[in-house]
Amino acid sequence: MADRIPTHDHHPDESHRHRPAPPAGTAPVRDPGAARIAVSCCGGGCGTAGAAAPAAEAADGHTSHDGHAHGSEGDHAGHDHGALPGWGRIGAALVVALGSELLHLLGPDAAAWNIAGMALAALAIGLAGLGIYRSGLRSLLRGRLGISALMAVAVTGAFLIGQWPEAAMVMALYALAERIEERAADRARNAIGALLALSPDEAEIRQPDGGWRTVPADSVVLGAVMRIRPGGRVPLDGTVTAGRGAVDESSVTGESLAVDKTPGDALYAGTLNAQAALEATVTSVAGATTLDRIIRAVEEAQASRAPTQRFVDRFAAVYTPAVFVMAVAVAVGAPLLLGWTWPDAVYRALVLLVIACPCALVLATPVTVVSALAAAAGRGILVKGGKGLEEARGIRAVAFDKTGTVTAGRPVLVAQQTFGSDAATDVAASLAGRSDHPVSRAIAAGLSAADAHVPQESAVDDFEALPGRGVQGRVAGRTWRLGNRRLMQENGVWTACVADAVAAHESQGRSVTLLADADAVRALFAVADTLRPEARDAVAQLKALGIVPVMLTGDNGAAAQAAAAEAGIDQVQHSLLPQDKLAAIAALQQRHGMTAMAGDGINDAPALARADIGFAMGGAGTDVAMEVADVVILNDDLRRVAETVRLSRRTHAVLWQNIALALGIKLVFFALALAGVATMWMAVFADMGASLLVVTNGLRMLRQMPMPGRDTAPRGISSQKRL
Repeated sequence: MADRIPTHDHHPDESHRHRPAPPAGTAPVRDPGAARIAVSCCGGGCGTAGAAAPAAEAADGHTSHDGHAHGSEGDHAGHDHGALPGWGRIGAALVVALGSELLHLLGPDAAAWNIAGMALAALAIGLAGLGIYRSGLRSLLRGRLGISALMAVAVTGAFLIGQWPEAAMVMALYALAERIEERAADRARNAIGALLALSPDEAEIRQPDGGWRTVPADSVVLGAVMRIRPGGRVPLDGTVTAGRGAVDESSVTGESLAVDKTPGDALYAGTLNAQAALEATVTSVAGATTLDRIIRAVEEAQASRAPTQRFVDRFAAVYTPAVFVMAVAVAVGAPLLLGWTWPDAVYRALVLLVIACPCALVLATPVTVVSALAAAAGRGILVKGGKGLEEARGIRAVAFDKTGTVTAGRPVLVAQQTFGSDAATDVAASLAGRSDHPVSRAIAAGLSAADAHVPQESAVDDFEALPGRGVQGRVAGRTWRLGNRRLMQENGVWTACVADAVAAHESQGRSVTLLADADAVRALFAVADTLRPEARDAVAQLKALGIVPVMLTGDNGAAAQAAAAEAGIDQVQHSLLPQDKLAAIAALQQRHGMTAMAGDGINDAPALARADIGFAMGGAGTDVAMEVADVVILNDDLRRVAETVRLSRRTHAVLWQNIALALGIKLVFFALALAGVATMWMAVFADMGASLLVVTNGLRMLRQMPMPGRDTAPRGISSQKRL
């Protein structure tokens, strides 16, 4: 796209049609038919969450949403939901197949009745299985034993040996079970797709004349001013410039309570404005918002194969061909070696072919992982891959950075003390209000919040900033100084009494600022980076899980020890440089085993990358930290670390429940088939029933997991969809 925006475009078929220049705050509109972000949960092979199907497959009538393959190499045509008939045809096929079965059981043994039963069976197979036959043929031509190929061979074989009623019933039941399975699996897919629906297609943008105009959201440029009406969703990330209200951020951060927003606060695309109208400056364009990054990360996580899934795929690649070879051996060898009749041997072999489908086994992992990733995203936990999701269960130690992770990262006035001067508080508020230093701002804000009277700035004369020491100015004709120990010592007002008072606060990790006139120190103000309100609960939850919490920080020993003690962290390493944190992580791995790191700053990035699993605090964290981390905590709630471990352990348990269920049912019917007890329709019921069971069990991961210590569970992903 050219940098210069033309005032009109000439189209090949509309050479005289003019397109007006885009309104203020927008860029040329892209093709509205192009999706901003494609979501594919169950495309690709073997039921694996993967990327969208290539154009070649789309041309052949397959897309990433058509289904999934169960062939050993992920054959897309091997298990093609796009080849399945509709519900009406399946219902008709079941009725016709039942009619064929009744004629076979109740009708006289006459040629006319047999022909009628065969015709009904052929009709049922045609209604339910034409698409399956086509898919199976493509699979066989590619040399892959997909489920459609196995079913086509089994049904054809049964029909040829005279078991046409059973062949018809098997095909109809298979089509029905596949449709039910597809409907169940769609729940996991839609859980992620619902994220896309949260972001509005349009935004209300301010124009140069001061008016407002609704434009496509993907045409808005950085710096444009948007308006979000009450009850509307935020279309793009931005910073509030006007208005005050509460915003429901549960769809992005998982936070259940609405968050108050004032000028300067951040807004996330897809969140819901619950109160008054807000105006905000756009900080991220369409495709680069926090919500877009969440969707991309979840899609990439779905596309990456978890360790258990790789194991299952390797097993299925051997299992299906092995059972197929065994079925051929039974059909050919049993009559010669065991004296079975040929029809009986062929029939048992056909039952084995149905059992050879690894549907339930291959579905055991991806549906569970996708559901868990969706549930995590709805809770404000962005897990970047199935590997991290599975491995988090093995965490034995968690290293926390202090500033911005265990603490809020913002200095707050926590204590004040005056020494014989009633005016000291007012003077300090006046001087601090003129300074841009973070500590001075904390003092001014703290005194204002305490309802202290703050003089106007005009009351301060000869104001001067003293770099590295503090500030000074004249108030009511007297010179006052607000600063650190060095400033007091330079002006001869540092005394043993003041030193003792300062030491008492510094031992608690506080930073002390003093106010003095020409004669003595008149007031003391202690500022500290306060603990996050959930930090102590987060540490307690980790300890309950058998995980050792450790603090790694570059801060001084007193501040680190004070914060750690308040949070309940017993092990502290302070005054660390970034390279020191790397060595500390390595030592923790050596001592405890799998170690995680939680941090938010650029200096935490090396340790996050070195740890077995890195947790980045998404709201306050830097882009570098979030890039190298394996998990991003979007709402900065430290309790999400323990919740991730619990989610991982639960996911692992469900995965192996599914694998045991799938293999157990296969083994039972394998034995029944060889014994001649199992019929083809029983094998289909068992296989498809197992598939439905593992899908349903995996979908349990979509349920919201309540956080200990909270009365209200966050609402998670909105179910609202825009289709």
